[in-house]
Amino acid sequence: MAYYFIVALQGYCIYHLYRNKNENYWFFVIMFVPVVGSIIYLITQVYNKRDVEKIHDNLTTIINPTKQVKDLERKLQFSETYQNRVDLADAYLQIQDYSNAIKHYELALQDTWHNQYYVMSQLLKCYYYTGDYGNVVASAEKIKEEKEFMKSRVQFFYGLALKEQGRMEEAEEQLRYIDTPYSNYEERLQLVHFLNEKGDTKEANVILGELHQETQNLTKPNRKKYRAVITEVEKMLSTQ
Repeated sequence: MAYYFIVALQGYCIYHLYRNKNENYWFFVIMFVPVVGSIIYLITQVYNKRDVEKIHDNLTTIINPTKQVKDLERKLQFSETYQNRVDLADAYLQIQDYSNAIKHYELALQDTWHNQYYVMSQLLKCYYYTGDYGNVVASAEKIKEEKEFMKSRVQFFYGLALKEQGRMEEAEEQLRYIDTPYSNYEERLQLVHFLNEKGDTKEANVILGELHQETQNLTKPNRKKYRAVITEVEKMLSTQ
């Protein structure tokens, strides 16, 4: 069994080698050091190249978040395309420079040849984060018929913006869509707060109980991820 596995591993590596036109010396490494050579080839040539580039890009963004923005600014100056502008706007949004993100998303919307849902939804997020609830509502009403809108975070922001405008019934209608079991824990906790503010404490307590039960069954990584939600849910239950 081990013999056939080694032969299959060598065969795959040689196939990959010729298809991707990698250096010829890898053929001798794979053939004359069968197991170790094949494993080294897989790590360095099949997986590692793309992974290393991705990890490098992510680390660069974390350590120096403005570098990505500057690189994308230069890229847009060199080639003023729709995608380059959207990429730059996304980078501004990532570093929370909402004013510049809004500027480039709005410019991108002038290009009517492309599907505008993504740009409009990103723009809506920027409006929400800057407290421009009027534009959140206006943007949402342009895209709310799209299937991607339903049960999305964009719809959730729409509901919150309606709440800020005092349109409570409309807000609840939108916020209710995120009340899906075993998901949207942070959003559902905000729905609990919304219902309490609205005076519907009975329904708020039902959702709060569901959240408590569901979060008890989370995996360890997810319990860590939603620690703030779990803590607040338990605190709210303890005061009842």
